[in-house]
Amino acid sequence: MLKNIFNYKIDSACGGQRYTMNIKIIDGGVTAPQGFEAAGISASIKYQNRKDMALIYSKVSAITAGTFTTNVVKAAPVLWDMDIVNNYQTARCIIVNSGTANACTGQKGMEYCKRTAAGAATLLNIEEKEVLLGSTGVIGIKLPIEKIEAGLSLLVNEKASTETAGNDAALAIMTTDTVKKQIAVQVEIAGKTVTIGGISKGSGMIHPNMCTMLAYVTSDVAITKEILTDMVNEITADTYNMISVDGDTSTNDTLLVLANGLAGNPLISGKNEDYQVFKNALYYVNEYLAKMMAKDGEGATTLIEMQVVGAATKEDARMLAKSVVGSSLVKAAVYGRDANWGRIFCALGYSGVIFDPDKVSLGFESEAGYIRICDDGCGLDFDENKAKEILSTDQITIIVNMNMGGASATAWGCDLTEEYVKINADYRS
Repeated sequence: MLKNIFNYKIDSACGGQRYTMNIKIIDGGVTAPQGFEAAGISASIKYQNRKDMALIYSKVSAITAGTFTTNVVKAAPVLWDMDIVNNYQTARCIIVNSGTANACTGQKGMEYCKRTAAGAATLLNIEEKEVLLGSTGVIGIKLPIEKIEAGLSLLVNEKASTETAGNDAALAIMTTDTVKKQIAVQVEIAGKTVTIGGISKGSGMIHPNMCTMLAYVTSDVAITKEILTDMVNEITADTYNMISVDGDTSTNDTLLVLANGLAGNPLISGKNEDYQVFKNALYYVNEYLAKMMAKDGEGATTLIEMQVVGAATKEDARMLAKSVVGSSLVKAAVYGRDANWGRIFCALGYSGVIFDPDKVSLGFESEAGYIRICDDGCGLDFDENKAKEILSTDQITIIVNMNMGGASATAWGCDLTEEYVKINADYRS
């Protein structure tokens, strides 16, 4: 166990209220909940000697929920998963590859999805419709299906419930990510310990309304599909849909949540106290994974947290926060440690929200302190050196009070550096 979290504030999923809760953060990821196994292996899809295929497997049927890219162009595995999540109650397995996105590959891409699912189903002795899929990498390149099929046997042979196996899966889904992204937590529900584990990948082509991201969350909670689906949709709106690295929305974005019920808690079928406890914990896991992706933006040196308070409505707050973290000029200013607050005002102004600029106040905060930059829409005399010190940390918060109402929202992004251009200039090589 690493630590306990008390009084964790969840802005949207829990109505912006402060709930007293005890979330235990534990070591591990998707194998932490009961009944889940994982594996990560090298299938040499794009690079030699690098893990690039992952498996997540539930020993029993698991209720499924998911959200997917809003891009009209959807990769074959996204279409495959949407069919299963929307038309079936449960699944057992997720197979993921990195290196190739299997997007813009036409009917051949769907054929390769079917071959992958059929191969996994045979090896695991489950049904084809119980196999979910994920792909990430270069768009427009067909899957090396023979390598994928060979990798399936390795995955099934190596799957295990160990923390190491979960780590391997987290590593195998990475592309330009510089660190693996995973978390596991536990909460008490009606006297039973319920565990949630998650992994994700995402570093570039990230923008609100899902991004170039894959996220997989497992839990041993007992819950209905209807309740889990509603919960996942609400949480996504204030986690993955509130991050931006570069303004591009991918073809492959996928969040899948599997819940197999092995914790033995009373079935969560309504919005009672058990529902709220689990939702709080699930929100925490997904917010953590979303922030990890924003922090690991391609070439990034600083995580930007944009807090909007005092907005007229929740939707206004979301639009304002996302507009600022999506601004290339704001990102560049943060990289330059320049307290150029006019760029923030500009981004607020083109967000599509109607507000009174003469009511807005703004400040910067980090581990180096806090500084107020403007009040009532006008700049203040402030210490430029202090502002630079605050902006020179690896995580900063921009706090804007609209003074228009009581709604708030938070978005996350990162600075924009020369390294981002270098990474994406030769991405295919």
